Amino acid sequence: MTTIPHRGAPGPTAADAVPERILTRAAVRALAVLRIAFGLTFLWAFFDKLLALGYHTGYDQQGNLDRFGDAAWINGGSPTEGFLRYGSDGPFEDFYHSIAGDAWADWLFMLGLLGIGLALTLGVGMRIAGVAGAVLYVLMWSVFLPPYNNPVLDEHLLGAISMVVLMLTYSGDTWGFGRWWSGTTWVRQWPALR
Repeated sequence: MTTIPHRGAPGPTAADAVPERILTRAAVRALAVLRIAFGLTFLWAFFDKLLALGYHTGYDQQGNLDRFGDAAWINGGSPTEGFLRYGSDGPFEDFYHSIAGDAWADWLFMLGLLGIGLALTLGVGMRIAGVAGAVLYVLMWSVFLPPYNNPVLDEHLLGAISMVVLMLTYSGDTWGFGRWWSGTTWVRQWPALR
């Protein structure tokens, strides 16, 4: 297996404990696949809540499938109300109940899903997407505490960790527009947009 230095990564500093920063070609590609998969997951959640496609959103009060019906955000449904009002439990339950279905919470959540999904899928804005995705996952983890299957960890915390890894490894440079994005005037002027 060949190893390649990861292009676009800054050189090591004195604070770096690892003498070499080399990823195999297979590792770089695996990170790109993971990034794209997470991006498509965020986009799918956005469109399912926007249109009530019937995979997680789109059921009426009796549990009957109602695609494109009242649960769709475009038809006045709330993408946050069900999860926050009926799915929350634990120390933050009162807080989540108080914001369930609020327009500002719906807008932030939906814009977050869309923005993070596009950034991950395209490989641009990985720093902002990584931080925002990690924060969103931790917030979703905190809705129901403790998790069902483990006293601490669940898929939300693993998703948060994955967001940080994808951000730190320049995963947008492979099979994405990250390298081109990093050369734009805006990103060179404001590296946080990288």
